[in-house]
Amino acid sequence: MSADEQVDVVDENDCVVQRTTRREVRAHNLRHRGVYILVFNSAGQLLVHQRTPTKDIFPAYWDVSIGGVVAAGEIYDDAARRELAEEIGFNAVPLRRLFPVRYEDAATRVCGMVYSCTCDDQPQLQAAEIAAAEWADFDVVLERAQHQQFCPDGLEVLRRYLSKLEAALKAQVGGDG
Repeated sequence: MSADEQVDVVDENDCVVQRTTRREVRAHNLRHRGVYILVFNSAGQLLVHQRTPTKDIFPAYWDVSIGGVVAAGEIYDDAARRELAEEIGFNAVPLRRLFPVRYEDAATRVCGMVYSCTCDDQPQLQAAEIAAAEWADFDVVLERAQHQQFCPDGLEVLRRYLSKLEAALKAQVGGDG
């Protein structure tokens, strides 16, 4: 998405309040929509990638999710499919819609939707967006996040995903006894 592309600015309830450029959204830290896709392989490893140094936010940081800004008028599901195809060349991979997420810090304010998918294809990295990518186990990702720069919104998404996974496992174990 270029700096001049149109983006919907939303309120805390994810209702559109205006439309402006991505450049303005970044310059004034306006709340906007985003998608986050946790990409797994069949071995349960997570695809982590390093953003290019030219990214407008968190340049050269590592990230645990594929995704990005939802274009003006675009719905979350379409944006997730678009981002997955654009960033890593995964077309027609079934997405699982997981949960909405709200994230705010000094650099970004997002109303987002989190997805996951499983695919064993080799990612075809979009050179303008992704410098490197690799499959990693959760423990490796969490250890690396202690000493490397990772996108904080992506880590928050992963934290919430793991929390929901833990709760589901506890419920399943509790229901068996």
